[in-house]
Amino acid sequence: MPKVKVPRKSTLIDMTAMCDVAFLLLTFFMMTTQFKSDDSVIVNLPSSISDIKLPDTDIMNITIDKDGKVFFGIDNKNFSRERLIDRIGQKYNIQFTPEEIKAFTLTSGIGIPIANLKQWLDLPDIDRKAFKQPGIPTDSTNNELGTWIMQARLSNPGLRIAINGDGSASYPVVKKVMSTLQDKNVNKFNLITNLEANPNTKYKKADVKK
Repeated sequence: MPKVKVPRKSTLIDMTAMCDVAFLLLTFFMMTTQFKSDDSVIVNLPSSISDIKLPDTDIMNITIDKDGKVFFGIDNKNFSRERLIDRIGQKYNIQFTPEEIKAFTLTSGIGIPIANLKQWLDLPDIDRKAFKQPGIPTDSTNNELGTWIMQARLSNPGLRIAINGDGSASYPVVKKVMSTLQDKNVNKFNLITNLEANPNTKYKKADVKK
């Protein structure tokens, strides 16, 4: 008896619903994602076993590169940075233009003496990013880092302070930064490090397996 051949039909899948979901997810991520700003300097962080995480907003970041240069930055560009540059201008009697204020709010970190700040903010974006910043003065006779810390805390009292130091940075520079914080009555701050495995945890896990 001959076999009955069933006619083959193409399967039609309606992709409309899947496309709608994909575009909704894409729109959601575009609206909620916070893009990381360009770092003023790249540092090679030391390692530690601490797993304490910093919040995503309201961070005062003090960066120390391998050459001992100190940079300062805060993450809230829409509020804290505008108030900060306004306070710096009032303290040093510097009149910043709206364009210079906008350039400051878009800058992730500052490593310029305040006397040269206005001239640096006046540069085109490409030239400003290519400029090698000399670092913020931290000498005992001219400690501008203390000024930035104080004015930033007055601009936003809720700022959490983090020190982002290169692993090869000299200890005296790191100690000077910590002393500056303590001089401004800041005794609680975080050191940013790369997370490494906890040897004690590994040892305990090995005991459990036995």
